[in-house]
Amino acid sequence: MSVSFLAVSPVLVPLGTAMLATAASRRPGLQQAISFAGIAALAVCALMLVAQASSGVPAVAQFGGWVAPFGIEFVVDGTGASLVLITALMGVASLLFLVSDADPGPRHPLLLPLVHGVLAGVGGSFSTADLFNLYVWFEVMLICSVGLFAIGGRVDQLDGTFKYLALNLFGTMLLLMSVGLIYGATGHLNFTALGEASAQWPPALGLALLAALTLSFLIKAGAFPLFAWLPASYHTLPAPVLALFAGLLTKVGVYAVLRTLGDVFSPAPQVLYEALGWIAAATMITGVLGAAYHWDIRRILAFHIVSQIGYILLGIALATPEGHAATLFYTLHHIVVKANLFLIGAIVWALTGSYDLRRIGGLYALKPLLAVLFLIPALSLVGIPPLSGFWAKLLILREAIAQERIVWTVAALLVSVLTLYSMMKIWMEAFWKAHPDETWQPARVRLGAAYLATTGLAAVTLWISLSPQSLLGYATAAVAGFGR
Repeated sequence: MSVSFLAVSPVLVPLGTAMLATAASRRPGLQQAISFAGIAALAVCALMLVAQASSGVPAVAQFGGWVAPFGIEFVVDGTGASLVLITALMGVASLLFLVSDADPGPRHPLLLPLVHGVLAGVGGSFSTADLFNLYVWFEVMLICSVGLFAIGGRVDQLDGTFKYLALNLFGTMLLLMSVGLIYGATGHLNFTALGEASAQWPPALGLALLAALTLSFLIKAGAFPLFAWLPASYHTLPAPVLALFAGLLTKVGVYAVLRTLGDVFSPAPQVLYEALGWIAAATMITGVLGAAYHWDIRRILAFHIVSQIGYILLGIALATPEGHAATLFYTLHHIVVKANLFLIGAIVWALTGSYDLRRIGGLYALKPLLAVLFLIPALSLVGIPPLSGFWAKLLILREAIAQERIVWTVAALLVSVLTLYSMMKIWMEAFWKAHPDETWQPARVRLGAAYLATTGLAAVTLWISLSPQSLLGYATAAVAGFGR
């Protein structure tokens, strides 16, 4: 048996933390200390994985004395390592934010164990080199996510739990059936073996199997037209959990599409990439229209998750090394920006008592630091230069123009304009205009940890913005081996 601890750390560390946190459930202080120690350990392991991947040698683990392609294998390459690192960063920010009074939700004894369970599922998805085990880690995420949705016990949370579970279960069943059919057609589940075996598929069979597999991942990613579960459920979550979900869960679905169509089964049938491009355009447009319609900060940002998923899928649909590198760059940038916007929205709620833009205002005059913290990720989401979103969109659009994908390019540019509208709506209503109640004063709440978390994420966004070539160079190297 060849097992590298570093390769299994994205799963082993959060699972171990979840177990210890469960054992300490009657001692909240100890449980919180265990949780912070666990996320710190995961961050250290993630940094080591990135360092190893940067040297061109992925971390590999094979279990049970069975070598690939017959044994279970973990392979953490440059793509997986960067996503594990951003997962750890999201865990740090969310757990730090949880210490504050900014919409923390109920302090249930199982809250922290379930959070680390989600992190284990995400880490396993980014680490596995086996199609069935990718399904398993999706299931781990689903089980722990449902627990976090329902943990508060409110009617709206239970309603959100049902909406989240219903369509995700359909995606799970479709994913399991697709995995079974692919195994029946190839006799393999290992990524490398699948790539070799799929070259012998009859074209019609390969198209049908990959279409079903891709559809199951698109449901998990919140792509058009099966995204209704996301804005219908996410707003019921407490802010730290919502930020974690917003940053990570849909990106696991996107990663699965990138890994399968861009790497394992590359080149896939051209019709799949073509269909994916049109789905991406529809996802961008429908998502941003939903954001423009709503007045609740959480719903606006939830629809923007959908919209931005469209940009990332467009990078995959372009099916070139440049498109894949742009996809990874965009994913990493967007995870940070989106999580930060949800956390800032929670600070707004803590100060004003509402997420409804029509009932709040006056924050720019009283909280100028919060206004600046909002503008950094908001303008980055829009794509205003020189912020990280500008570079991410530039990479996608440059490749789309190079391939003469005019309609997709125009759709992406139009969506950026509508994104600016919805971000300006938040700015004008929450920060610029006076509060509807002339006697209003911001609530006195403990927000030190919340500001620390959001400032840290804003600093990461500024680092990407001011040195995009560093991240682009890493992303280009990380996807260089795709499809080989």
